[in-house]
Amino acid sequence: MLHANGMKFGLCMAILVATTACAPKAQLTPSIAGGGPDEFSISPAKALEAPTNFASLPVPTPGGANLTDATPKSDAIVALGGRAPTASGRDGGIVTYASRYGVAPNIRGELSKSDERFLKMKTAKPAFPWTKNKYERAYRRLALDPWAEQARLIALGVLVPSAPPKP
Repeated sequence: MLHANGMKFGLCMAILVATTACAPKAQLTPSIAGGGPDEFSISPAKALEAPTNFASLPVPTPGGANLTDATPKSDAIVALGGRAPTASGRDGGIVTYASRYGVAPNIRGELSKSDERFLKMKTAKPAFPWTKNKYERAYRRLALDPWAEQARLIALGVLVPSAPPKP
């Protein structure tokens, strides 16, 4: 009787271990992330105060200055531990060069639609659905091998400050 109970317990434990070993990894992928709000669009660094007359408030300008945040981008950089940018205009040349072909005002929406089309085109039902996630299957050919890239850069004489971590 005692031996049979021990066998049942051992069998139950083996089944439990086997089923938990097959559980999917908790991964944060773009398909899980969703289209929620941008975490950095609101940074309450200063106390909010109610105005005396709500009708006199200016029209909201997302990403721009307002009564509470006169310099929202600088305040966000400081809140995240960075240094507030100076108004020297040193990066003006870089910005001008990067935007020489124009700047898309709806780049996030366009990129999201483009990525959705690419995922539909590149992913089919896998034979074994537990092997890779949809996003990884679609972008596998575009992945960069960090060790081969490091060797290539060293061969070109580029100083590489650190090696990529081993998996």
